[in-house]
Formats: sequence, C-alpha cells, structure tokens
Amino acid sequence: MMVRVISVLFAVLTAISNGTASVLQRRAAATVPDSDVLHVSLIGKLLRQRVWLAGIGMVLVAAACQAVALATGPIAVVQPIFVIELPATLLLAGHLFQVRLGARIWTGVVAVTLGLALGMASAAPGGGTERAHGLTWLPVLVVTGLFEALVLGLALSTRGNPRAALLGLAAACGYALTAALMKDALAHLENGGGLAALFSSWQLYGTAVAGVGALFLLQNALQAGSLAASQPMLTLGDALISIVYGVVLFGEHLRTGWWLVPELAGAAVIAAGVAELARSPLAQGTVTRG
Repeated sequence: MMVRVISVLFAVLTAISNGTASVLQRRAAATVPDSDVLHVSLIGKLLRQRVWLAGIGMVLVAAACQAVALATGPIAVVQPIFVIELPATLLLAGHLFQVRLGARIWTGVVAVTLGLALGMASAAPGGGTERAHGLTWLPVLVVTGLFEALVLGLALSTRGNPRAALLGLAAACGYALTAALMKDALAHLENGGGLAALFSSWQLYGTAVAGVGALFLLQNALQAGSLAASQPMLTLGDALISIVYGVVLFGEHLRTGWWLVPELAGAAVIAAGVAELARSPLAQGTVTRG
C-alpha cells in the first residue's frame, strides 16, 4: 500500500513539473517561425531563450520524479495521472503570481479531476510484471515506428492547429515509449543487478533516445499552433498509449466489457477539461492580475 502511495505521489510531482515545462516552452516556441518546423535549427534558437531553458530544467525534475513513480508502480497507474499536469500548474501559477483564476480554469480543473477519477475507478489498472515479456519489444517498436511515421507524415501535410495537434500526438507516443523503456530499464537495477546491469541494458539508452525525440517533437507541436491544440493530444495521447504499453509489455490489466463505457466517458471529460484549460488566458500567457 505504501509503495502505491509513493508511486502516486511522485506521479503527481511529475505532472506538476511537466505542466510547468509545457507552459514555459510554449511561450518560447511561439516566437520561432514556421520555417524551422522539424529542423534542428528550432532547438538552436530555443537554446538562446531563458524561459525555454527554465522549461528544460523542469523537464529534468519531471524525469527524476517519473523514474521513482515507475519504479514503484504499474505504468497503467502512473502515466494516466499525468493528465492533471495542466490544471495543477495553472492553479500553482495563479497562486504564485497572484493572477485571478476565472471560471474557465475552474471548470477545466473540475472536469479533469472528475474525468480522471471516473476513468481510473472504472479501469482499476494494476497487476503485471516489472520486466517486459521476452521479445515483445520487437513488434512494439515496429508498430510504434510505423505509427510515428504516419502521424508525422500527416503533420507535414497541414499547418496551424491541426499540425500542432498531430505533433502533440507524436510527442505523446514518444513520451509513452520513454516511460515504458524507463520502467523496463529500472527493473534491471531493482532485480539485484545493480548499476552494472542498468548501464548494460539497451532499454536505458533507448530511454534517452526516445526522450530526446519526444522533447523535439513537443517543441515543434508548441511552435506549430496554440496550446489548446497540442495539449489535449499530448495529455490524453500519453495516458492512453502508456496504458497500451503497460498491457502489452508488462501484462498489466484493465477492466473491460461494460466498464469501457465509463472509461471512455472519463476520457472524454478529461479531454474537454484539458482543452478548456489550454484556452485560458493563464495558459496562453495573457493574464489579468487580481
């Protein structure tokens, strides 16, 4: 029981850190022209902005918290909790900077909270193993690569908010893959192999590659359009794809059958709440002080 509490606590801390990073990075990425989309030059320009570097600092904090959360709990429990990242961050920002929180933010906070509670209670995720099963990684990586190629191809064929949404989905898949690889890598450390086993596992280096790729895709999503377009796809995509990885790779289980109805209802409520929050002046950087 205590282990599960630790996992949930660090998942919440991860969500707060990630949400803060998204808002900071959106402010920086909005100043970069469209011609830099999916080019390394985008990162070069962002590196010269302090607000973006502050966002990267929060990404590193989030990565440390996520490692603890995944080491102590199932991925199907940890990752869906990350949907609270935007409401938690906006509430914290409003308090720290003495910004008046309007009805839109409170509506979004309530919607995300209730949607998460409904979805988690209905799905009741749990079980599974610490390590991925056998050679399951091979087909998972192939399917993931094909999915990313399809989404990126669609993103390049459009512009504005549709591109931001698709790139947000691609980033979500990257972050979900990063979490799955991280969990599998940490299992080498926990199973008595020590640091030698951890650093000799390909999953550790896969975590680094997938994490950097996901971060790059996120910067492009934030640059391509509004937070309202990219954030719902990023938040829900990460949670849902992570659940799939948890079931396929680690044998975790969810309720099915008629339980799918309230689970989907919870996901819909979360999506509506995140979209409402992302459209708020506080998330977009245009705020009114109280």
